[in-house]
Amino acid sequence: MLRRRTFRIAVLGAAGVALAGGVTAFASAAPAHQTPAGPKPTVVLANGAWSDAAGWQGVINRLQRDGYPVVAPPTGLRGVTADSSYLAAYLKTIQGPVVLVGQSYGGMVITNAATGNTNVKALVYISAFAPDKDESVQDLTKKFPGSQISNDPNAQIPTALTPVPFPKADGTTGIDLYAKADQYRNLFFSNRVSAKTAAELAATQSPAAPEALGEASGDPAWKTIQSWYLVSKDDHVIPPATERFMANRAHAHTVEADTPHAAQVTNPGTVANLIKKAAESVH
Repeated sequence: MLRRRTFRIAVLGAAGVALAGGVTAFASAAPAHQTPAGPKPTVVLANGAWSDAAGWQGVINRLQRDGYPVVAPPTGLRGVTADSSYLAAYLKTIQGPVVLVGQSYGGMVITNAATGNTNVKALVYISAFAPDKDESVQDLTKKFPGSQISNDPNAQIPTALTPVPFPKADGTTGIDLYAKADQYRNLFFSNRVSAKTAAELAATQSPAAPEALGEASGDPAWKTIQSWYLVSKDDHVIPPATERFMANRAHAHTVEADTPHAAQVTNPGTVANLIKKAAESVH
């Protein structure tokens, strides 16, 4: 889920480094392939909630440096159907093979957007939801204990979120959900960025509609497209046990790292290297 502008933060552990020190191969490793001759696949990045595409900046810099074309269209955060339909339409404008990457709620989006698109050759989940049909963000967050997004499992809206009503064009009232500023640093970064950086990001966050959390997913693309998964062992939003469950179910090439939920911000090198592993498998 996180993002924004240029992040001048001290990265713990293996930030900016290949998947080494502190990163453990968890499932079957991706087969070793030479990157095929010719153009490299396009990497498409989908951000999660309470963030935007700018959170991928450190990852984008590393991928572009290695010659990968990269795009990061914004996730609308309006609901699974709306967001995945937008991304599916965007993907149709890209020629050639695609490696599709989602972080957090972005995993819900790529799981649906890639279905039926033969150009998408690999899915990469970064601390992300990888739902099966009819599962929602709320379902998966509660599947195993450990999420700190709510201290009341029966609450209709997670207690770390603040609902903000607004008038819609049709005369009805909509709701936007914002993450509470005093919980932002712990939830998304496990306190691995400065309080100043976290406060700045909290102030400029993109809210999510309730439909993003409660809407059920459709037929999952990971059943027909090979996938990779980064399990963040210090994730305070999605329980690591849930991440392992989803990765195993998808038969994903999986690594575990000592990263927080927003690993793309704090550990862009770790994230970029996993994406490159997936890209190297594309023929």
